[in-house]
Amino acid sequence: MKQAVMVSPGKIEIRETEAPKGAPGKVVIQVGYIGVCGSDIHVYHGKHPYTKYPVVQGHEVSGEVVRTWEGSAFQNGDKVTIEPQISCGKCGPCGEGLYNICNELKVMGFQSQGAASEYVEIEEKHLVKLPEEMDLSHGAMMEPLAVGVRAVRKFGEIRGKRAAVLGAGPIGNLTMQAAKALGAKAVIISDVNALRLEKARKCGADETVEIGKGETPEETAERLGDCDVIFDCAGVQSSIDTAVCAAGKGKEIIAVAVYEGKPMVDLARVNECELKITGTARYTKEDFETAIALTQQGIIELEELISDIFPLEAYEQAYEKIDGDPMSTMKVLIRIRDLM
Repeated sequence: MKQAVMVSPGKIEIRETEAPKGAPGKVVIQVGYIGVCGSDIHVYHGKHPYTKYPVVQGHEVSGEVVRTWEGSAFQNGDKVTIEPQISCGKCGPCGEGLYNICNELKVMGFQSQGAASEYVEIEEKHLVKLPEEMDLSHGAMMEPLAVGVRAVRKFGEIRGKRAAVLGAGPIGNLTMQAAKALGAKAVIISDVNALRLEKARKCGADETVEIGKGETPEETAERLGDCDVIFDCAGVQSSIDTAVCAAGKGKEIIAVAVYEGKPMVDLARVNECELKITGTARYTKEDFETAIALTQQGIIELEELISDIFPLEAYEQAYEKIDGDPMSTMKVLIRIRDLM
């Protein structure tokens, strides 16, 4: 089978390797699509602190089961996605059901082999079944949607609340959609990119704020208005500054983005206004199941987010497109195999 291997920062090779044969407790998947996310780009640039080379990427995945084992809950032909976290099951967080922050956590495509292959062998416990009618290009987007679902669930009951989302890339857009789908009264979303804001409007944003060149966090905060919760999906210094400025007294900020470096936070205002800053990391299987259920209900728009699809052989060109044309790029998918 063919497999994409990132041999070093900025260099991906398509290699021939032996296809998996399956084993007890494991299921072989014929991969349909792989999604590329911001963390993958960090690896491509050599800036991911917990990834060594060579590495097979691919953690946003969809495909079909082609080989099972006796006693499996899956059948050949089942459409699936992968919940790509490998946890120890023994540490304190795992004991509390928080295996997404396991002390020994490994994530497929970073610290463990990912799914950027024509076939992949996965422990059955990592599989999540997709509806038969779901397009596999959408199935590969259940992982980023699960990120948004968890972010909203970390806030708690959002029904009837007004939320702001900073950053209208794929994660920001899907967090906005998750908040709307779970009952938010209104969601406003901001970005410097007009195309991303147009996509957000098509996906149901109630208001959009295009941040102008040279605009200060205080000015952006004033335009956002009064919100019950702010989701920072941008992950830059100006976004956390804006979040702290915009948050009303006693309100909450959810840190969704993967931050580069160590941003400064105005703790004086956090204290004075009794703000709450909550982190959210990845997801659990429950978040995947919620993401799938919301998509099945027809209240999540995914097609609008897909800007580019590349074949497996052009894996490296997908990264080059993201790097070279970020203003017109949203969700990039790698089509591994056309499956019916």
